Amino acid sequence: MRRNHSNSGNYRNPCLTMHQPWASLLVYGIKRVEGRSWPAPITGRLWIHAASKVPDESTIKAMEYFYREIYALNGVTDIQFPQHYPVSRLLGCVEVVGCLTRDELACWEMVPEGVRLEAQTDYCWLCERPQKLLIPFEMRGYQGVYNLERKIYDAAVRGLCPVNSPLPVKFPLPDPRDPFCLKPGSISALTPNSKATEVNKSSNISLAIAGAQAAATQFSKKDHNSHSTTARNNAPDTMNADNEDTHIARSYNLRSGGRSMENDNIPSTELDRKFDDSTLPSYREKKSSSNYSEGSRRQTRSTGAEADLRQYPEASSKIFAAALKSLKQ
Repeated sequence: MRRNHSNSGNYRNPCLTMHQPWASLLVYGIKRVEGRSWPAPITGRLWIHAASKVPDESTIKAMEYFYREIYALNGVTDIQFPQHYPVSRLLGCVEVVGCLTRDELACWEMVPEGVRLEAQTDYCWLCERPQKLLIPFEMRGYQGVYNLERKIYDAAVRGLCPVNSPLPVKFPLPDPRDPFCLKPGSISALTPNSKATEVNKSSNISLAIAGAQAAATQFSKKDHNSHSTTARNNAPDTMNADNEDTHIARSYNLRSGGRSMENDNIPSTELDRKFDDSTLPSYREKKSSSNYSEGSRRQTRSTGAEADLRQYPEASSKIFAAALKSLKQ
């Protein structure tokens, strides 16, 4: 097993607190890239803890839709999503094998197209070999990467079981002799003139990406001094898990067209005014296209992505309203 890099500070059993559904998707091997606004401070096993915020059903559906679409690019159509998304629990662990910048991962043709589409943040932590706990442990979370308590680690390590990922990915090392060579700048140094290969995006893919970005904006806040906060990770913050949003939001600073999504927050009231149930399908109430009024059909006819949205009755009106807004810009 690749262990932590020599400059990883005082990390013994590093752990990261994440919001749901992203935490479970990572532990189940569906999510293969963890996005952050700061580079990974460790290489090796990383424990994953779910924050205390209960995820909205709309957020879960938006992220599941995103992963269905990007996996379909590689011929994977049967994905077993988690049945539950527990909170305030230690869920399992992954192996962080390296970290690349967004542009490096997006143009890295040695990994599947779907993985490249996960490159939506400044820094992409590359994760392999997910394992989940048979019984998730209840515990509180902390800011940044922190050390798991020894007693929790001793109990957790005995309860791990391997996960059958839908499409396991082995990230190739630029230098097979160096297990720590996957770091920012390593891929661009090998191919200095390469540009991001444009994945052929269908309207479904465009909508899925926009939906994932819109789901992420609920955690987006102004990122003040994120790097200095990360620098304190050798001494875990005593912040209660209920207040984790401020720091964890930085992991979901997804960008659309190079623009930070932090500036794209849309008030719920405004979304409700612009996109009500007559124009977008509701998650709780499945509606067939025949139930739409003629005015609603005219509003959703302008793009292929909007047509696909009508065929996806499990979408959330608020999440996908924001998605459509970003597609139209």
